[in-house]
Amino acid sequence: IEHLGQLTEKHPAIGVWQCHYRLRIMGHGWNFKRVYRVYTGMRLNIRRRARKRLPARVKQALLRPQGPHQVWSIDFMHDTLWDGRTYRLLNVIDDYNRQLLAVEVDSSLPALRVIRVLEAIKEVRPLPQMIRVDNGPEFISHKLDAWCRQHNITLHHIQPGKPTQNAYVERFNGSMRRELLDANVFITLDDVRERAAEWMHDNNHYRPHKALGYRSPMQIQP
Repeated sequence: IEHLGQLTEKHPAIGVWQCHYRLRIMGHGWNFKRVYRVYTGMRLNIRRRARKRLPARVKQALLRPQGPHQVWSIDFMHDTLWDGRTYRLLNVIDDYNRQLLAVEVDSSLPALRVIRVLEAIKEVRPLPQMIRVDNGPEFISHKLDAWCRQHNITLHHIQPGKPTQNAYVERFNGSMRRELLDANVFITLDDVRERAAEWMHDNNHYRPHKALGYRSPMQIQP
């Protein structure tokens, strides 16, 4: 008991087999059954975290909305500041006209923050019939699922490893990285927020999109 207590206090992550062999190396001749009996009697069993399995995702063709507020796509981007600190961007776009509805910037953007962004958009425009996301931890959150159910929104998860099923926002992210993130050096998060807001306004009002016939998102009427 004394030796097992000392071992597990010094090495909290080791299991019973590591303890057994360490005791042998230390010169103690107790067999494994005895070590295991004392180990479990001391309630030192380490619970293994089960790998979280995603539910089956149904393969669906990329839905092409026929009007605004039918399908929104949401995705994250990552980048670093000048001093090496990482930050994230949350992009929300309307798939119909590629309008950027929101871009949220911070070092951490959990599921509750995603909901807060959607709530802010809800104050100025109708919510969509469907929101398309990947299988990131923020998007498989029960909180986001409950929020979507509350607002009668279908939360559609793409199949794991199939980014083409979220092609609208993936294409958008590529343009944003080339034209904003890779083209600038940012010192602080406020710098990123300021330039992202400017880029959002330019994208929605003045940037011609090839898929829209070289018109801006705000020129596309339902």
